[in-house]
Formats: sequence, C-alpha cells, structure tokens
Amino acid sequence: MRKPVLYLLLLLFIPLINQAQLPDKPNSSEIFESIQKLNFLGSVMYIAAHPDDENTKLISYFSNKVKARTAYLALTRGDGGQNLIGPEIRELLGVIRTQELLAARRVDGGQQFFTRANDFGYSKDPEETLSIWNKDEVLSDVVLAIRKFKPDVIINRFDHRTPGTTHGHHTSSAMLSFQAFDLANNPDAYPDQLKQTSLWQPQREFFNTSWWFYGSQEKFDKADKSNMLSIDTGVYYPSKGLSNSEIAALSRSNHKSQGFGTTGSRGKEFEYLELLKGDLPTDKSNVFDGIDTSWNRVKGGKPIGDILTNVENNYDFTNPSASIPQLVKAYKLIQNLEDEHWKTIKSEEIKNIIADCAGLYLEATASTNHATPNSEIPLTIEVINRSNTLIVLESIEINKETINERMELRNNQDQFIKDTLKISKNQKPTTPYWLMQKGSLGMYMVNNPELIGLPETPPAAIVDFNLLVDGEPITISKPVIYKTNDPVKGETYKPFVVIPEVSAKFAENVIVFDDDTQKQIPVIVKAGKDNVEGYVSIAHPKDWSVYPEKQDISIAHKGEDQTIIFTIIPPKNQSEGLITPMVHIGDNIYTKKLVDIDYEHIPFQTVLLPSESKVVRLNIKKKGNNIAYIEGAGDVVPESLKQIGYNVVTIAPKDINAETLNRFDAVVVGIRAYNTVEDLKYKQQILFDFVKQGGNMIVQYNTNSRLKVDELAPYKLQLSRDRVTDENAEVTILNPDNPILNYPNKITTKDFEGWTQERGLYFPDEWSDKFTPILSMHDKGETPKDGSLLVAKYGKGYYIYTGLSFFREFPEGVPGAYRLFANMLSIGKDTIKNHAKLKN
Repeated sequence: MRKPVLYLLLLLFIPLINQAQLPDKPNSSEIFESIQKLNFLGSVMYIAAHPDDENTKLISYFSNKVKARTAYLALTRGDGGQNLIGPEIRELLGVIRTQELLAARRVDGGQQFFTRANDFGYSKDPEETLSIWNKDEVLSDVVLAIRKFKPDVIINRFDHRTPGTTHGHHTSSAMLSFQAFDLANNPDAYPDQLKQTSLWQPQREFFNTSWWFYGSQEKFDKADKSNMLSIDTGVYYPSKGLSNSEIAALSRSNHKSQGFGTTGSRGKEFEYLELLKGDLPTDKSNVFDGIDTSWNRVKGGKPIGDILTNVENNYDFTNPSASIPQLVKAYKLIQNLEDEHWKTIKSEEIKNIIADCAGLYLEATASTNHATPNSEIPLTIEVINRSNTLIVLESIEINKETINERMELRNNQDQFIKDTLKISKNQKPTTPYWLMQKGSLGMYMVNNPELIGLPETPPAAIVDFNLLVDGEPITISKPVIYKTNDPVKGETYKPFVVIPEVSAKFAENVIVFDDDTQKQIPVIVKAGKDNVEGYVSIAHPKDWSVYPEKQDISIAHKGEDQTIIFTIIPPKNQSEGLITPMVHIGDNIYTKKLVDIDYEHIPFQTVLLPSESKVVRLNIKKKGNNIAYIEGAGDVVPESLKQIGYNVVTIAPKDINAETLNRFDAVVVGIRAYNTVEDLKYKQQILFDFVKQGGNMIVQYNTNSRLKVDELAPYKLQLSRDRVTDENAEVTILNPDNPILNYPNKITTKDFEGWTQERGLYFPDEWSDKFTPILSMHDKGETPKDGSLLVAKYGKGYYIYTGLSFFREFPEGVPGAYRLFANMLSIGKDTIKNHAKLKN
C-alpha cells in the first residue's frame, strides 16, 4: 500500500488526471510520442517570476520535439497583477493564474512548479523584491525544486546581471536561479531538504536572451553570439498538424486573465540561449549535447533501453496493444533500478503507457462534488479493458482501505463497481494549500514541507487500481472526481473536494458607513451537510455594536443557504475594523467562507478563506447622485461607489448616447477600458460632449500600448510607464486650493495613509496646459511623478484622468480613497443641474 508521502512525490513528477477537465484519452499517435519520451532521460527547467513569463515556444519545443522532461518554475502565482476576466484580485487571482499555468502546461506538455513567494505587486529592483520576499526561503524553494526535478539544464528567462532594468521580481528570479545552480549540490545548503530528496548538480545554465534585452534587433544582430546556442523552435509536427509555434500560442492563450491570447505562427523561429554556467555544447542547437540522455545513463538501464527501442521501432499504430508484452518486460526491469529518481519517473510513465495501449479506462466518480469530514459518499468505479491483453483487477484501494473486487477484464466489457468513500473525521477541507495559513506581504506560509513546490493541493481522495497485466502486478492511481451531464456542454467534470460542515460570509467584503446611521447586514450561512443547526454571532471592533447578539440557524439540506440579518451600528466618529461571522455548531466554531471560481478555461475551484469584512465609518460628503459606469478589465469600483450612497448604473458601449448620458451627473470609465473595449473608439466624442454640457468624466488607468482610441482626452494627454510602487510613498499636494481637494471633503496627506500595494501606475508624463496636476509622488531614488491625478475644465464640466489605484484601495476599504473619489465625482456640483430621475 502506498504511503501519503509517495503520493506527494509523484505529484512532482507525473501530473494526475486533471481534477476538472476531461480525462486523457490519448490516440495512437499520442501513445507513440509517450513511448519516445519514455526513451529520453533528460530534463530541462525554465525559471522565471510570474505566470506568463515563461517562453512557451521553448517549453513546447523541449517537450514535443526533444522529448525531454520539461518544467516551468514560476517563483510567484501572479497574485499582484490585474484581472481582465473578472473581479478576483490578490490571492483569488493567484488561484486563477495557477490554474491558467496548469492549463498552459497541458497544451505544451510541460510540468509546473512554484515557490512560496507572494507576488506583492510591481517592484522596480531586486533589492526591494528580496527585502519583501524572504530571500533565503525563496532561494531554498528554488534549490528544492532543482533537487526534486533534477534538471540537466536550467534556462533563466531574465538576466541576473542587469538589476533595475526590468521588474524586480524578474531579475530576482534569475539571481536566485544562478545561486541555486551550485547550492543544489552542496550538502551544507538546506540540509533538511535531504530528508525528502537528494543532492543534484545541473550540467548547464543558460539565459534566454533576445533582441529585446539588447534594445533593438539591429544591436542584437551585431552582438557576439559565440557563447550562445541558436534553436529553431518553428518546427512542424505532422502527427499533430501543428507547428511548435502554434502549440506555443495555444498554450500562452490560456493566460486569459492577463489578456494574452496569441495568434499562432508558422515557419522558422529562433530562440537564443546564452551560456552562464557549465560547458558550451559543440552542437549549438542542442542544449543536451554531450549529456547522455539514453537509458545508458542509469546503472542497469541498457537492457531497458534495448527493449524500448525495439518497441518504438516496431510500434503498430493500428494496434498499440501489441507493444504491451515488451512494455511489461521493461516495466519489470525498471523496478530493479538502483536510481530511485529515474525509477520513480519512468515507472509512472510506462504504467500509463501500458494502460493507454490497452485502452484501459479507470475512473472513480463520487455522487457529489463535495463532502464534509466524517461522512460517507456513494462511489461509482468504472473499469474497462479495450484490448485482448490479459488484465485482471486484483483489488481496489480507496484512501488506503482495500476492497477485494477480483475480476478478469475481458475485451471491451465495461465493469461498474458501487462502493462508498469514507471521509475521515480528521480530514482537512480542500483548499489551495498556500492559503491555509496567513502569510506575509511577500511570502505564503506552508507548514508541510512536502507540499512546497506543488502547483496545487493533492486530491481529496485517491483510488488505487491493483492490476495484473500479463501476470505483472501494476498499480494505477486515479483521483476521485465528480462527473455529470450538462444539457448544453455534455459530460462535465468537477474536482471532488472536502468542505466544512458549514461556512458563512457577508454579502460585501467592505461595508462603508458614510454617517452614523445603522445598517442591516445580511450574513449568508451555507450548509455543507444535511441538518445543520446552531447559531451565529459576529465578532466586531469594540467601538461598533451588533444587534442581536446571536441568531439561530437551521438548514435541512446540504448546499442550501440561510440568510440572517444583523444590525450594525457604527461609532459617531471615523473608524475602521473587521467583522467576522462565527457559526457555532455543537462544540465547533466556523469562521471561514467558501469562494467558488468558475471559468470555462480552467477547472472549477473551491477556495476556503477567512470570512471577514472590513467596516469603515467615514466622515464623507458627496454631491451628485447618478453615476454611469463603463466597465473595463474587471474591478469593484461600481459596488464600492454604491457603498457610499451613489446610484451607479453600468452602461454598455452600445448604449452610450447623449440622451442616455443626460440622466447622469458623472461617467466613470473602468480600468483599462480603452485597452480592452473596442467599441469605445466610436463613443469618445459623445463622452466629450457630455463633459462639455456640464458632466464629469473620470477615466481610470490604461496602459500606454494597444489603446483603442486615438484621443484619450479632449486635450493632449500622453501615457507613460511611470508608476509608484511604494504604497507608503510620500504624497505632495501640488495645488492645495483646487476644488477637487476641498469640496465637499477636505483632502490632506492623511487621506493617503493605509493605501495598499501601490500608489498608482501608467501615469501620464505629458499633458496639455489645460490640465492641472494635483499630486506629486515618487519611489525612492526617482524623480517626482506629477501625473497621477489630472483635472481639466472642458466646457461646463470636468475631465479627470487618474492612474491612482482606486481599484485596489476600494476592496481594502481605504477611507482616503473613498473621500478623494467622492470629490472627483462632486467637482463642479455645487450648482447641480437638474437631471431626469433614473428609470427603473
């Protein structure tokens, strides 16, 4: 019987059936490619900082052309970026981008790993990055990944020698990789790791350079390339009907939350690798030149290689099962290898190939997609052998419990076994393991060292199928999944997860009180099992009051919600704090909420997070009431404005016309709307006319590339890449008498306290003298940046451009951000024109 540690180790090497996608059903050509990979004993690891940093052309090339084990080590999960497809930011965005990377690897054939580093946002140099990350811990994670994966070749996406020229995370990833190259083979470096792995020395390290790092193609063409390898990654795969570059584009297009959809290309495309460590290959198109990648590299491997070469040479595409006897023979020899690394990897590879050659389909489906600890779930197990190979199912193990179901699996005779999955009372809920404990700004906390580096949490339940294939015992493991039929989508899968018996959440993550009037706040309690009874109380700051003290709940069926209403009474003066629903069931208290993430391109995700909302008592005034919001790339600004009493209506670009806009006091344009909404280029003049007639228009940040409009503003306005990443950077008020700082709220530097992640980004650096710059700020060692907030009178109204990160500050309940935005909406509204009331 396998031990849990072995499951964790296997997850580092062999991707299990994806927990929410259709199971792999490889065709004959794909099986043949797996056999080719079985005959290649070489590994390459690509290292960079974020999701999307990886070069999918190289990853696909090494995996599909070279047949090497290929991995991407991303130091972070991309938590600090923006989200183009939905409202999730921070840790939830990190969950999405983790799954997008895994989806990308399923396309290009690579494997995916991470460190514990938290993407805290843009950083301008590695010194800042490594002061926020725990440098030693991240370095240890890189060393651990190298020791476990054991790459012959490491390729860095970025240059460790050029700090300050790109994102600090980028350079840091290269610097740490450069150090880890030697430390991985040093017994004095992180010796505790050697309890679960062994020393390893990679043979070569490269920097994946290009013209971009030289400033221009012309400079790169003239550069000395004597220390570089040149690899044509534009190769064509007839068995796939795709070029390598087309596969790479499909892979990269999974980064949908970042808008990285990419069109495939065809023809020769060269990638350049500059040697950093190790010897320069004689063949400058082959990173493995001089490294034995055959079965001869392991003691006792030659006879295995001879058998598998014969299998490859004589493979019958019309009858893959003809290869099974020789594959089983090779499998038996692999079990005798002394090299545990290759023994583990190749055992899993060849077992899967044997199963694929036999058309062996093994699946364990639960009757529900979730269960609670100390429960039992009906399980349906399907087993079918679609070949003439003699295969016997000896037994089944479900989470270590053996079920004796011995049966001979005859050709194409489907077998179904009904059983029960027992969930231990001590089973922990399923959630991304790096979110189980509260971490720091720069690091996730992971208490179990066996989990460090894994892309996701191991499955909640695993079924072992103990088989005899041609008389040889072989065990194949599958995670328990949930399968159903959707009338539109057909067969659909979700991961099977364990959840708490009850969870609770507030309807809003931030609750803003713009005066001392009490509010009715709903608490939504969700049952994870049938017949939940107990009561709910709310933990709250001392200067806030909650009524009643507690309320009973009774929920008959799992999956059902019960909403109860509490009255929250704020203090008289400005205050902020956290409130948490506490659900009392028997002797247990539950304080977590369940968040579902459901997008077409990634598996369904269930995330368990602390259930808390920020309550903010603001001293805030506002003028104007009706706000039109034009959505951009996903933010919670509309919901946040509603919190302080505005009537916010989201309008589609097609509905932008003079008559519609005349109903509003102001129009707010969402983040990156001019980068992502094509139709806005036809509506810009209508919006400018709205301002001219007395309306206010607030445009939030856009990037300076791929703008959909010719004119961003009614006057000259040029965007740059200027940003202030230090959320505590000093803010200087340039124009203290400007109405935007005085009406209806007096804005001071105190309003910039408590900001999170950054001050702002993509500030304009050139503008018409019609604009008035309001604020100045800068990061350490830089010149002042005056373009974070620009105001221009245009006709009877005001056009405002801001790169300040309101989309980050509002979800954190930053009081000053609300007060300043209220002033932006209110400017010029001391004599408000009459607007027609909004129609329902």
